Amino acid sequence: MDCEALARRFYSIETLRRAARRVLPKVIFDFADGGAENEATLRRNEADFDRLELVPRMCAGVGTPDLSLELFGRQLRLPVLIGPTGLSGILWPAGEIAAARAAQAAGTIYCQSHGSTCTIEELAAGAPGARWFQVFLYRDRGLTRGMVERAQAAGCEALVLTVDNQVLGQRERDLANGFAIPPRLGVRGMLDMALHLRWLVRMRAARGIGFANYRGAAGHAEDIVSLGAYVARMLDPELSWRDVAWLRELWRGPLLLKGILHPDDARIAAEHGVDGVIVSNHGGRQLDGAVSSIRALPAVAEVAGDRLVVLLDGGVRRGVDVLRALALGARAVLIGRPHWWGLAVAGEAGVALVLDIFRRELERAMALSGCASLPAIDRRLLAPSAPNEPAAPRLRLVG
Repeated sequence: MDCEALARRFYSIETLRRAARRVLPKVIFDFADGGAENEATLRRNEADFDRLELVPRMCAGVGTPDLSLELFGRQLRLPVLIGPTGLSGILWPAGEIAAARAAQAAGTIYCQSHGSTCTIEELAAGAPGARWFQVFLYRDRGLTRGMVERAQAAGCEALVLTVDNQVLGQRERDLANGFAIPPRLGVRGMLDMALHLRWLVRMRAARGIGFANYRGAAGHAEDIVSLGAYVARMLDPELSWRDVAWLRELWRGPLLLKGILHPDDARIAAEHGVDGVIVSNHGGRQLDGAVSSIRALPAVAEVAGDRLVVLLDGGVRRGVDVLRALALGARAVLIGRPHWWGLAVAGEAGVALVLDIFRRELERAMALSGCASLPAIDRRLLAPSAPNEPAAPRLRLVG
């Protein structure tokens, strides 16, 4: 299907989600789509955007809005980045490379997950444009150091430390489907995979799918089961600000913390020389019951001021959601699931379509709101809270 036909058929992120549900086996779709426990935080991530009403300005002479911005010295054409998402290669062969190419063509940034199905070096060779890299802090600090040094050598422009998953959340859709390490799919799961022939044929051509960056780690086998169990054991629940300081010394470029929801943590991050924070609850995949990202954003942005670049991740499904996030203090947003849905449907072309949908929707929302450029977007664009609607909590700052 050519790009024009693809765009005619899939006109919103939701249409791509529905298509991905048809294309993928249930176990794979639920892995991409699901959240932790009751998925309350997953739902709130999206629903809380709709609580933010816009008050547009008229006769502003907007013309075609300018969506460009500068982020850590890199000029971007779109304030929508692709966030780190592990195992993208189970949705489409070489999925990370396809997504990175689409992001670079759209004039934005792709952040590679530590858990990619291609290595840092393979992504650098296959998509040599603007790239960030995500790391975890492991019990074996040498493993983290090695990842950081490889990312530096491969030309990654920023490092993202994810801080909200040192204990893994319970993703109950995955448990119900048998998507675990080791897999427990059962007859029904295996039959479901066999019935999705387009996906199955594509994946048969993709050999050696697994956690590519951990090949040979600690002498372990290289299959996805062995490496997945190894990575889980390496997570260190004693992660502290001392470790952030250690990483700050190790990494020479921009350093961001992903998983910040409390304003105190943003303040402490700035004191430790961190350059940016990503307001995120891991897409509702970790602590169910956590505040939504968009609800946490204003307090974090207020504390960050000019000391930190503030980005937002979680629940962004429309261009108007990007507009709302920018109005509340985010410099840009990251997406995860939306690009996965595009990837599952049409590979690189599908991810390109996702980014184009966000571009067109954001341009339209800005034009209708009277905003000619991103700096023109601020909190004056949002209506005050309704009389019976609680405002976002003002968290007390300590110290």
